[in-house]
Amino acid sequence: MIISSTQPDWKREKIIPGKYDPGKHLLLTIRSYQRLKANNDFLSKMISPFLVLRHRFWSAVSGADIPLNSKIGGGLMIPHPNGIVIHPDAEIGPNCLIFQQVTIGKGFKPGLPVIDGHVDIGAGAKIIGNIHIGAHARIGANAVVLNDVPEASTAVGIPAIVHNKQQ
Repeated sequence: MIISSTQPDWKREKIIPGKYDPGKHLLLTIRSYQRLKANNDFLSKMISPFLVLRHRFWSAVSGADIPLNSKIGGGLMIPHPNGIVIHPDAEIGPNCLIFQQVTIGKGFKPGLPVIDGHVDIGAGAKIIGNIHIGAHARIGANAVVLNDVPEASTAVGIPAIVHNKQQ
């Protein structure tokens, strides 16, 4: 089954009753807050402080720093959210997979990363600076990505070296 890089698969974020999954609860809180903020009515203003507290709770439980105003596409999977740090202005496309201890944020180059859809990011990877990660790319564990990664390529190492997909 090929996962889309443009159409979010919302089933990937669905909470399964009885299963402990703090990452999905954190994402649900972020999505709920963003929907409420878009409404900007009286009821939304009354409920949003509750969601801020809920976000703080799930952030502490999961050990992740994903701000409420993050630019994250649907279908994000964070199976082990501990240590994930995402800058609020970094852009992450739909159906991405992010493992533990990943940092996505500012670097030496001004600007922030833009990550297209269905990108798999291995544990401990750092994606920093004004770079673009193409759709269906893979970032290896502990890679430090400082330059663009083309679509369907793999980046590994410190600093990351890009390996293009073999035909």
